[in-house]
Amino acid sequence: MMLEIRAEAGFLRATATGEFSMEEAKRTFLEMLDAVAHHRAEKILMDGRKLKGEPKTIERFLYGSFAAHAVATHRKPGAPRAPQFAYVLQEPVFDPQRFGETVAVNRGMWVKSFDNLGDALEWLGWAPANKAHAGDA
Repeated sequence: MMLEIRAEAGFLRATATGEFSMEEAKRTFLEMLDAVAHHRAEKILMDGRKLKGEPKTIERFLYGSFAAHAVATHRKPGAPRAPQFAYVLQEPVFDPQRFGETVAVNRGMWVKSFDNLGDALEWLGWAPANKAHAGDA
């Protein structure tokens, strides 16, 4: 998996491409968390629409658990709140049942998965002008 990260007006946009694997997903998530800390980002758009693969249910569970734990341990003491993560994915990487999302949320992560960019941007609170620009990516 390859990850491109860009800081944009208070948001962090991460774009993942390639074949999903659990080890690569963990590596790229930690890379994204480093960028979150570096840019002091509070809102993260993870665009994985070009990811390929079909994660198994156990992988969804393990990734959700890993991500929530990583966010909790990377969070600086006294930080006002946990960062907000929006994942945009396509099936079969996207799980319409949102099992991995549920696992992460139940462990304290502020995350939601989407199958379209517009809903993800709206949930993150991007202004309409930013939505039009961001929808091009």
